[in-house]
Amino acid sequence: MRLAIRTQERWRHAVSPGLPRCAVRCGRRTARQRTVHRVRSTKGEGRRTREGAFPAGEPRATRYHCSVPATSLGSFHRVKQQKTYTPRPADIERVWWTVDATDLPLGRLASEIARVLRGKHKPQYTPHLDVGDHVIVINAEKVVVTSRKSEQKIYYRHSGFPGGIKAESFERLQARRPEAIIERAVRGMLPKNRLGRAMFRKLKVYAGPEHGHASQKPQPLEFKIAKVETK
Repeated sequence: MRLAIRTQERWRHAVSPGLPRCAVRCGRRTARQRTVHRVRSTKGEGRRTREGAFPAGEPRATRYHCSVPATSLGSFHRVKQQKTYTPRPADIERVWWTVDATDLPLGRLASEIARVLRGKHKPQYTPHLDVGDHVIVINAEKVVVTSRKSEQKIYYRHSGFPGGIKAESFERLQARRPEAIIERAVRGMLPKNRLGRAMFRKLKVYAGPEHGHASQKPQPLEFKIAKVETK
């Protein structure tokens, strides 16, 4: 570690040969206009403190050898202060998207929808804010699952009373209420808190091709998801 630090300091001194090594080393401290180091002036073994090593039994001699202001150093030696950008509610712009679920696998479709609802496709994504867009899913009755999941996948719900558990297969739920399949899949991929509930409210799922959001002028959202061939 010490060898790496010394090598870095030598390289910085070579880049700025007009400045002493101490000035190059102190250039990182932009808060101080003048940075001084307290070093020992005589040789000998002694105790080591925060200021440096001093000989035992001798007075602590002080010598200041760095008087170059940090502002005179180049931008390479100064620390650039980074500011974290946090969008305000007035800066968030939401777009309406439409997704056709025809012959699309359930899991991959739900993950892409959850990504748009959370706003992770935007450069101003913030984990603790709702910056996502609105998503309209049509043809939810035509979503598919692979292998034998249509027969083996079971959905459970409970009424809250003793013995009130209900079980329903994927096929039966798709025939009775196809919107619930996509809603449950997307809800499971969102945060389980107030923020996740606010994101979920931006999802609109419809069994058929018609929806009542024409006034929002939704745009088609394309995914790089391969469709499943149905028999």
